[in-house]
Amino acid sequence: MASSSIFSPKFTPTSNKYPSIALSSMMSTKSLTSFSSHLPSIPLQYVNCKRDFPIAKVASSIPYEPVNQDYLEGEFSGHGVTFEGIGDSCVAKMELQNGSIAKLMLPSGLITSYKAHMWHQGVVELLHTSVSEGVDDDDEEEEAIIQGGISLALSFESDDQDSWSPSTWSLHQVSGSPADTIQIEMISNDPGGKIRLKHIVTLEEDFLSSELVVSNSSSTSLKLLGGVMSHLTVSSPDAIYVLGLEGSSFFTRKPILSEFVITPPDFGLKDQPGYGQVYGKMSLGALMSTLSARKQSNADETENSNLSASEDEDIEGEEGEEDDGYKQLTDEMCRIYTYAPRAFTVMDRGRRNSLSVGRSGYEELYMMSPGSNHEFYSKYAFICVGQSAMLKPIIVSPGDEWRGGMFLHNPNLE
Repeated sequence: MASSSIFSPKFTPTSNKYPSIALSSMMSTKSLTSFSSHLPSIPLQYVNCKRDFPIAKVASSIPYEPVNQDYLEGEFSGHGVTFEGIGDSCVAKMELQNGSIAKLMLPSGLITSYKAHMWHQGVVELLHTSVSEGVDDDDEEEEAIIQGGISLALSFESDDQDSWSPSTWSLHQVSGSPADTIQIEMISNDPGGKIRLKHIVTLEEDFLSSELVVSNSSSTSLKLLGGVMSHLTVSSPDAIYVLGLEGSSFFTRKPILSEFVITPPDFGLKDQPGYGQVYGKMSLGALMSTLSARKQSNADETENSNLSASEDEDIEGEEGEEDDGYKQLTDEMCRIYTYAPRAFTVMDRGRRNSLSVGRSGYEELYMMSPGSNHEFYSKYAFICVGQSAMLKPIIVSPGDEWRGGMFLHNPNLE
């Protein structure tokens, strides 16, 4: 069965059609200059840009169709949501009366900002998004390359079709009130119309969630690989402590490779200061291919033994158990935790705040730290936390629906 890398240019955006479905919340609690206003504050020297850098469009390996801002404003404005066009893309801004703000981009579905209201009555950016300069293929039009934030890195495969990854999302519904809760629902379909996805983003006074709903209308089982990847901004990984992972099993892995995930170019190099382990990058397509090869190997072990061995080297790594209940992320690392708690706390001693991270549906926890070999508050001052299915795919039976997602809870409101 053919397999291709997630976010490959071979994927062609298709129109999205999806029946109206009642919204549900996963959890409830009580020009670069132009574009930079929609992203976390990052010093210009770290985003590799010029103040007068013109924005024609957002760089992407996916050929997006331009978003009709006028239509979105006429159809969906209100409920605390406003829209602003940025080249061929559009930024949807969700703003509550208490000052909490979340921003996401269409049609990519990338959540670029979450500013949470704090006890001191100000707001603090909790997500890390990088904006850098790019060059169009014809070398005539410069672009902005946006990475980080919260994104869905997903790959789907079934017995009757090749792997597919959602590349574009259409706005389907907006609901709620700026007084307490705002919810945006986006949809995406595979070209055959057999995989139907909903991405529901919910903003509350002390809470942001990203929920995925997968509906399988085909006659065969569907395999889901990947997850939701969140880049949390930090002063430096050296100042970050993760509380609550003690006793969780883990496997070291190569950092996931997708369009929006940030990985330092020197990650895993042996001559890098503080080097701990050798990593490369691995796409979800490669993981899916490996899993398919393993399945085939079970049917014909002799014929595929060499293939399985070589591919196993790509995904196998150190296995262990976390023995630190107050883990400092000073060293470069990339792990997938199993049997981890559904929620844990990330504490930043440099910024003097904390954040609760949780999941629903997904069984694995992906965690990547670039290490403390980079400047404070730089492009690589973040940790990536993913609620994932990378060691073991999620199986959605024919006619079934699966739900999963993540949430960020701000305990610093009072």
